[in-house]
Amino acid sequence: MSTDEADRVRVLVVNDSATVRALLRATLDAAAGFEVVGESADGRDAAALVVATRPSVVLMDVVMPRVDGYAATREIMARAPVPIVLVSSVVNPRDVAVAMESLRSGALAIVEALPSPHDPAFPARREALRHLLRSMARVRVSASALGGPAAPVRAAGGAARPTAAVIGLVASTGGPGALVTVLRALAGRPLPPVLLVQHLAPGYTPGFAAWLQGMIQRPVGVAQHLEPLGLDRVYVAPDDRHLGVDALRRALVTDEPPVGMFRPSGTWLLRSMARSFGPLARAAVLTGMGDDGADGAVALRRAGGRVAVQDEATCVIYGMPAVTAARGGADVVLPLAQIAAWLVEGAS
Repeated sequence: MSTDEADRVRVLVVNDSATVRALLRATLDAAAGFEVVGESADGRDAAALVVATRPSVVLMDVVMPRVDGYAATREIMARAPVPIVLVSSVVNPRDVAVAMESLRSGALAIVEALPSPHDPAFPARREALRHLLRSMARVRVSASALGGPAAPVRAAGGAARPTAAVIGLVASTGGPGALVTVLRALAGRPLPPVLLVQHLAPGYTPGFAAWLQGMIQRPVGVAQHLEPLGLDRVYVAPDDRHLGVDALRRALVTDEPPVGMFRPSGTWLLRSMARSFGPLARAAVLTGMGDDGADGAVALRRAGGRVAVQDEATCVIYGMPAVTAARGGADVVLPLAQIAAWLVEGAS
């Protein structure tokens, strides 16, 4: 295989509209470095086509007869993981419930369908889609954690107090589904405050907090500066603000500069936990692209805290956990289904 062939973005298009498929093919065929390796009008065939055509990225419709894009994405991620971008002219990608369901299914992104070629916005939207597909094709994905929920973690005697003073969770791509798995497993278990950094597009955080609360049946809110942190509650970092904790167990919310490229930053959160609670802090770095959280995990371990990272087999993207482990920031590398129990029982 030549270098040009190796660098080519191989795209599988799954969409029940022949007109849309033709537009997407024309959009990609007209650009250097793309090859449409297959098409399907039915999500039911998508996983088999991934195996047959070995695309570098799948461009998947959301609303299709028989098998929708969410279900098709879950099947692909279970059978033959590959980067998937959902696209739709029917559902609104800006709707929080739509965005969260897309990420939970294992997709890397969801975007609006291209407008008509006669629309003035078409050239810019076409180039944005090409850029997104080039970026997503470079992402290394592995099987997502969609094979079943974690076993519930029960409190001994039903009244055990939390042993940690605070728990921190850091996640990016694939994080919403992973967070639901961990936090659902802790339902009914007494918990210290849980501080959460999930990388999200601007504007999604309030809706994400409301969605997560509905999924886990535990109070979830967007953290406020100097808010006292209560037991059995989950606090989400606000849009474009760092989240941490002080020694009085109050939320620290700040617009200090990004750490690396990230604000909120998982590293900023874990460093604050190291300073304020040291050996009384527990954390987990979950699925995501890049290295956010890695240096903070190293600092937390040096302060006596404990850190788990999600293993490759259950990550959507084994980026942040892999870097964290490589830099010495992990006490253990665990399947997603085991992280909840480790946080409250196995981290002593």
